[in-house]
Amino acid sequence: MPHKKRTTTGVLGGLAGLVGLSAVAGVLVTATVTPAIAVSGYAASSAIEVFDNMPSYLEIDKLMLPTEIYVKNADDKDVLLTEFYDQNRIPVAFDEVAPVMYDAILSSEDKNFYSHGGIDLIGTVGALVGNATSGSNRGGSSVTQQYVKNVLQQNCELTANGQEEVNACFEQYSVNEGTAGYQRKLQEMRYAIQLEKKFTKNEILNGYLNIAGFGGVVYGIGAAAEYYFGVNAKDLTIGQAATIAGMVQEPNTYRIDRPDGSTTNKDGELVNSQADGYKLTKNRQVYVLGRMLEDGKITQAEYDEAAAAPIEPNITPRSQGCVEAKGSEFFCEYVVSLIQNDEAFGETPEERSAKLRRGGLKVYTTLDYDLQKAARDAISVVPATMPNIDLGASGVQVEVGTGRVLSMVQNRPYSPNGSEDGSTTAVNYNVRMANGGSIGHSAGSTYKVFSLINWMEQGHSVNEYLNGRVGKKTVETCDGAEQVVPADNSGVPGHIGNFENNNGYTGTIYKFTVDSLNSGFLSMAEKISVCSTNEVAGKLGVTWGDGTPLTDVPAWSDDPTNAPYNVLGSSAVAPIDMAAAYAAIASNGILCAPKAIDKVVDSDGVEQPIPDTKCERVMSEAVASTAAYTLQGVMNGTGVGARTFDGTPVFGKTGIHQYLHTWMDGASTEVATVVWVGNVVGEKELWRYNASGYQLSRIRNSIWPNMQRAANAKYGGDAFPQPDATLTKRTYVTLPSVIGMDEDRAVATLEAAGFDVRVGDPVDGSESEGTIIEQDPGAGRVAGGTTVTIRPSNGKGATVPAVNGTPDDARGQLRSAGFSNIEMKCTETEGAPAQGVVTGTSPAAGTSANRDTAITVEYQSDRCGGRGGNDDG
Repeated sequence: MPHKKRTTTGVLGGLAGLVGLSAVAGVLVTATVTPAIAVSGYAASSAIEVFDNMPSYLEIDKLMLPTEIYVKNADDKDVLLTEFYDQNRIPVAFDEVAPVMYDAILSSEDKNFYSHGGIDLIGTVGALVGNATSGSNRGGSSVTQQYVKNVLQQNCELTANGQEEVNACFEQYSVNEGTAGYQRKLQEMRYAIQLEKKFTKNEILNGYLNIAGFGGVVYGIGAAAEYYFGVNAKDLTIGQAATIAGMVQEPNTYRIDRPDGSTTNKDGELVNSQADGYKLTKNRQVYVLGRMLEDGKITQAEYDEAAAAPIEPNITPRSQGCVEAKGSEFFCEYVVSLIQNDEAFGETPEERSAKLRRGGLKVYTTLDYDLQKAARDAISVVPATMPNIDLGASGVQVEVGTGRVLSMVQNRPYSPNGSEDGSTTAVNYNVRMANGGSIGHSAGSTYKVFSLINWMEQGHSVNEYLNGRVGKKTVETCDGAEQVVPADNSGVPGHIGNFENNNGYTGTIYKFTVDSLNSGFLSMAEKISVCSTNEVAGKLGVTWGDGTPLTDVPAWSDDPTNAPYNVLGSSAVAPIDMAAAYAAIASNGILCAPKAIDKVVDSDGVEQPIPDTKCERVMSEAVASTAAYTLQGVMNGTGVGARTFDGTPVFGKTGIHQYLHTWMDGASTEVATVVWVGNVVGEKELWRYNASGYQLSRIRNSIWPNMQRAANAKYGGDAFPQPDATLTKRTYVTLPSVIGMDEDRAVATLEAAGFDVRVGDPVDGSESEGTIIEQDPGAGRVAGGTTVTIRPSNGKGATVPAVNGTPDDARGQLRSAGFSNIEMKCTETEGAPAQGVVTGTSPAAGTSANRDTAITVEYQSDRCGGRGGNDDG
């Protein structure tokens, strides 16, 4: 605000203006001297008519007050986290101000306050006469009039945007030149008379001392006493009271918080400094003390003592902003972003900003002291800076079933503007860009949860089998087109493989999730489109970090829309969104938008609207419970390093995106926790760096368990619901026959149908070598995931022919079929031909056997004894 309090100057049409004003002033004598007498007795006067036509009702808006943000402390009590203000003001009641302060302000500003009706007419008229005739700078306003002026000015400033508009408000209600100056003074008088009829003297005096400016952003006697002298208003001494009272005439000239000087002299030199004993302020203080002495408010001894004593300020700043929210700065900034962006706090950005800095709100937040402390300790394993890598880390926790944000931390300390060396930052790694965050971080395999949910919502079981081997995959995009994914372990850019070069396998979706198998999830994407998976993520409240839907591509990115890589977590998202999504699974399908504000009350204690953070069902109980069941399995798979070992059931999902980002997302039935560590800028592979004894790609396994354990200790957690029977059923599929195929074709056919294949040892067969002649189980309906054993022919087999006739005939027939090792077995039978008749062979006719296999010809004869019973001819 400008340095000097304006007073009336200038002439309104010379004496003509003075005469007109004097006529009105004369009319006011009765109202001033005898407030009970109405001015209507002079209604015939044109001067009175002018005065009467002025507005008389003054709307006194609420004082501009700081907005205070609260959190719970260790004892679950609300404590002040920080505050925001344009005007440092501490309202006080009448009896909370030292009587000597009232004496000082009235003696110096309005000694007749308790006897006039709102206007010190003699002083006002005298000032106007002086202004009109000699250019005098006298003000002559009563305390009531000064109160009116301050109210009008603050009413204007309440809606001002920026310092330029604030200055304009000051100019508007302090103008003293020409017609406008006289008009303003008359209007003040009109309002003052009405105020005196509505409020008591004490109420007006207290209102004035609570609204008046005392230099800089210090407003009101409560803040002035604390700021300049470090005391409550009720404890002010005579000298301190006289100093503060003297400031109201020229607040910024007489301020004593600038030891180098508060103003300059005609030579441009700083004066009113510590070095000169705050000379200007001291002179003004002595003036006030003299008026107090003259009015009998202090004794000569008190005057002498106070006048002789130096002014000794005890400047006690009142800090504000999120920099004061020690240990919770980023959560503070998140809350501020909600106030500045949500229409619950005003229809326009300007209204919302004004509400934050002038609205006197008390904002009670969701932050949990115990979880925040544990989270800070957990994240501390990640240093703020490391050589050769721009490293960030964050952790956030939300309450399942409410969305209340319980903790929010990151590795780098907060500063409003960050720092060039990256040791501090203003960017909140946990939230979206609109809330002070970044464009997000690639989610890695934590994003696979949306494929899992999508799979089940499209009617598939998690125990359904797919061919999850590395190989070419073809997926569908949003427009129905297809994209081919050349996925192998070649390392060629654009090719997708698995962690540690795993070639994949045929398995269930449950197993794919436990093992976080990329090729398995790409196989799922062949049956459920990438686009539909991105839509599921959107339904669960997840967007790109800049708020762009995941089915679209942000303006800053050149990635293709709905690419196969999306299902593996290539899209950059905000951790708080992922926390809400995992909490939705834990709450059996109910998504609650993140909520940081529990309650807001205004300066009168009236509860105000807060941002709408509704909870709504986004998936069925069957899908949610089966997702939780599957994610519990992860804790014995890729998530084994993040187990809590505290007995509370939890589920989770790991994620590593190209070793640039690593995540751990999970929840109990009460609290969801999400941890991210990765490159803020750049593409340094995390596995190449270590901190606090951990490889950076694995350091999540230190942070997440500690955060989740703290939540489990305080909030507990129950067993998750049993999975849905339909979504976990074993599926049956058709097994094709591969008999007669060569080995490569048979294997490819069975794997394409979703079966694991075991190739057994070759068996004797007349078919060419390598031809499949045995399959177990055979073709038909079998359980999904069945392992099929196939055996190829060794090419050395022949089929035993059906022989007949005599034993000699049979021998010839067998030799013709390729068998040379022939034995005879005779059975003596009465009536049989003496030369014998063949009854069969062993192995039997039609059997495949190696050509070297002994074939026994069985025959009957009327006598076998001469040949010893077994005759080989």
